[in-house]
Amino acid sequence: MIRDGERDFRGYGRNPPQANWPGGARLAIVIVLNYEEGAEPAIPDGDPASEIALTDGIPGEVPAGTRDLVAETLFEYGSRVGFWRLHDLFARSGVTPTINACARALERNPEAAAAIAQAGFDLCCHGYGFTRHFLMEEAEERAAIARAIASLQRTVGKSPLGWQSRYSASPNTRRLLLEQACFLYDSDSYADDWPYWVRVGNTPRLVVPHSFTHNDNRLPSGKLGTGEDWLNHLSAAFRVLYRESEAVPRMMTISLHNRISGQPSRFEAMERFLDFAGSHTGVWFAGRSEIARHWIATHPPVQG
Repeated sequence: MIRDGERDFRGYGRNPPQANWPGGARLAIVIVLNYEEGAEPAIPDGDPASEIALTDGIPGEVPAGTRDLVAETLFEYGSRVGFWRLHDLFARSGVTPTINACARALERNPEAAAAIAQAGFDLCCHGYGFTRHFLMEEAEERAAIARAIASLQRTVGKSPLGWQSRYSASPNTRRLLLEQACFLYDSDSYADDWPYWVRVGNTPRLVVPHSFTHNDNRLPSGKLGTGEDWLNHLSAAFRVLYRESEAVPRMMTISLHNRISGQPSRFEAMERFLDFAGSHTGVWFAGRSEIARHWIATHPPVQG
């Protein structure tokens, strides 16, 4: 088991773990819905500039220090419309997503918070605001983590079981997460197709990797052009992993955003992908906390 912060280029190597997914599933699929809208930096909230990350706005079009109403309202669309479109899809399909929630975003949309609670969606904390923890000092980060947990307990009625930072953790994040009893895992890694353990001081910590590749951020960034491209991208990944899972069960993580996949031109791709993946036997749609609990029970940490 490597120490937190060490780089590991070997991983499981030629001997990947037999995941032993429930029911003998071949491929576990985790769908993460990032709920960031309302937590992003914005001038009306006292920030120096409007956030334009992962929107269809034009970088540099609005001068620094000026409100970007295109970006602001694209974020609002994600919360007002996109979330509900995706929420209804998951309800129809019977798929339980993991909500990667920025706590302040759900404070600003109590109806969405109540819907998440009522549906029993899996809950992971994505920070209090849509902010970069790797730029925080230790005391600031500790306070932000505690504030986020307390907020989600009020709005959703339960504690988050996992954590994922915006883009990257800080060198202190995992150690600070250990101070909070609710967290089973974090997803501040893109390093593997399976969960794995790291050592934080003398304490094992489970990492359930996220994906920056099977991520709809490919669309507004211009790395993919259309919803059809996104569907083909996900379907290609599924075919490879499903074929490999005949020998060793695999995990696939898909990352969505309300303001991206909730747009009509992109939404159909997820409808069609769920139909495609669901037509195969041995596919388990799981929340990340389900993955974490299974891994803790069947693949406990091994020292050394």
